[in-house]
Amino acid sequence: MDNKMPFWQYYYDKMGSWLDFAREIETEYRQCLFEGRDVVKYKPLVDLINTMPSAEEKDIMADAMYKTLQMTPLRSDFTYVEPSDLCGIKDARPEWRKQKVSLTEEEINGLIPKIKGAWYGRVCGCLLGKPVEGWRTGNIQKYAEAQDNWPLTRYLKKDEEKCRELGQWSGGTFIDTINGIAPSDDDTNYTVTAMKLIERYGKGFRPDDIAFEWLTNATIWAYCTAERVAYRNLIAGLKPPESAVYHNPYREYIGAQIRGDYFGYIAPGDPELAAEMAWRDASISHIKNGIYGEMFVAAALAWAAVCEDPVEVIRAGLGEVPQNSRFFHEVNDILELYLAGKPAEEASKMIASRYDEKIGFDWCYTVSNAMIVAAAVLWGKDYTDAVCWSVMQGFDTDCNGATVGSIWGMMYGAGSIPDEWTAPTGGKLRTDIKGYYEVSIDEMAENTIRHIKTK
Repeated sequence: MDNKMPFWQYYYDKMGSWLDFAREIETEYRQCLFEGRDVVKYKPLVDLINTMPSAEEKDIMADAMYKTLQMTPLRSDFTYVEPSDLCGIKDARPEWRKQKVSLTEEEINGLIPKIKGAWYGRVCGCLLGKPVEGWRTGNIQKYAEAQDNWPLTRYLKKDEEKCRELGQWSGGTFIDTINGIAPSDDDTNYTVTAMKLIERYGKGFRPDDIAFEWLTNATIWAYCTAERVAYRNLIAGLKPPESAVYHNPYREYIGAQIRGDYFGYIAPGDPELAAEMAWRDASISHIKNGIYGEMFVAAALAWAAVCEDPVEVIRAGLGEVPQNSRFFHEVNDILELYLAGKPAEEASKMIASRYDEKIGFDWCYTVSNAMIVAAAVLWGKDYTDAVCWSVMQGFDTDCNGATVGSIWGMMYGAGSIPDEWTAPTGGKLRTDIKGYYEVSIDEMAENTIRHIKTK
């Protein structure tokens, strides 16, 4: 980003590009490659469209290419089986998945430390990664080193001079700029949106109910990438699951993966229910591995409520996604590496060898970030170590910090999160959700306990 450019100008230019499909035709091509479609022969034409000036002709060409890519069959050597429908996903799960653990009302009431841990863990993990979201690992390290904070062990403070030196924007949400309340962020907006959804519809909500909540609770500017496209599609009259596909090159981006936490919070001991609710949510905007990411996180959190073994928590998440999917294979490779006794550095190398954070698609892809989440949960020695390790890997720093913090906090409770992480928030959170612009984190946890008992 050009530091001389006003941030609002950069922001709206970037946000607008997410709805301009022609500008993202290269992303669509890469998405089709990842889906296993035999599209390599179309690369020269994609490159040609990419170089065209923005005009009606480019839009027409991009739309024609979109239809062509969508109709292209899978390669014969693509052996993954990746359904997007719930029945297909359930049929493709591993046989060893976790079975429901039923809790008494007394046991549910006793979960409050874990639920608070999940909420605070998510908010604080997000706050750690938020100011360096979009930065690449090298710049994160240089910035942190200038504050004698590498390896990371605490929040980052604002340093305008260092930001200028690194060519990074200095207006991010650094810890010394938040004024005693955690700022709004899509990573926490979605958690509050899900809470509001359950308050209104209970656990039997439908994808259409979520779509309605999106359209009535926040403007399109509160949503990013896949969610913004889905929002546009919903306004245009497309319903789930069609809203997830049309002109949506981000359909396997990380957006759904950051929306599943609350469904895990309210289904303790029941990863199947958590994953099913996550599917209903994800199907609005994502397909295949984009959906699996949300199901994985929700199921892992549901099991973390009744288990303090990170290996079993990761297995609980994997147990609810198709066993022969890219998502399962990649995250399971991280798990196998851990079980083989390898150090965390080997996980970093594995992720970097398969995904390039300098490529926007890889940076925001569900699977690359899920690998980071799994590794941080597995190798993390404590809350600080886990969330800091996840942010140090680069990629989507605030999303991963939030998800890792949420899982860790659920496993070990609010008491496992040191005061230096929680105190700056003042126990409060801002959101962009109507009726919840400023909330008490403790009250959100109390609401969660009530929703666990909701049918």
